[in-house]
Amino acid sequence: MTKNIKVNAAILIIGNEILSGRTQDTNTSTLATWLNSNGIKVVEVRVVPDEEKIIVETLNFFRKTYDYVFTTGGIGPTHDDITAQSVAKAFGKKYEIHKEAYKILESYYKPGEFNDGRQKMVWMPSNADLILNPTSGAPGFCVENVFCLPGVPSILKSMLGGLKNKIVGGEPILSHTISLRTVESEIANSLTKVQEENKDVEIGSYPFFHAGKLGVSIVLRSENQSKIDQCNSQILKFVSEKKIEIVNR
Repeated sequence: MTKNIKVNAAILIIGNEILSGRTQDTNTSTLATWLNSNGIKVVEVRVVPDEEKIIVETLNFFRKTYDYVFTTGGIGPTHDDITAQSVAKAFGKKYEIHKEAYKILESYYKPGEFNDGRQKMVWMPSNADLILNPTSGAPGFCVENVFCLPGVPSILKSMLGGLKNKIVGGEPILSHTISLRTVESEIANSLTKVQEENKDVEIGSYPFFHAGKLGVSIVLRSENQSKIDQCNSQILKFVSEKKIEIVNR
């Protein structure tokens, strides 16, 4: 795969605890940032409950639509951790004990601690490739273009380094942020003109509230730094003409 090819991904967040609001999802941000730095653009994110039918249907749509799919959650030791069996069903594979994962966890736990609940974490789709876990022992796994990671943010983050050799991205997606003391309506027309003249740069505007005052952050994203620089110059030109204050956040 050459560097100028566009590579995309979808993220599937699995877990009733996210939908109920009991747990806040930070994995999307972690994954999207990491994927962008590796030249992979996240196109879609979905949060689904711990229901096999929904997980299987969403997985089958995602894996056929996007280059890569990353799932988080549902690979632990409890009864509602059903991601692995759902992935097996989506691919039409057997759901069985992964011998290598079994050896890893058997040696990770003290004698007598590798109980039935923990052994559930070594059941995976047949012939799955492991994603090693440097934090808590229990590995994630991947089948074709689907990568299954745990839901615990610190553990997920520690496992990303092990994926470097398993994915192929395009050019890293660069970004630049300009924060202004203004409101969106004041810059909308000028920003639209800049966007029309710079089709290869994705321009987003995001209101913020900081130190008791309103502002807008303009985020420029592209694989080409010179195009970002050109866009940045055009924005700074109308910012200066309108006498809008630039904020250092």
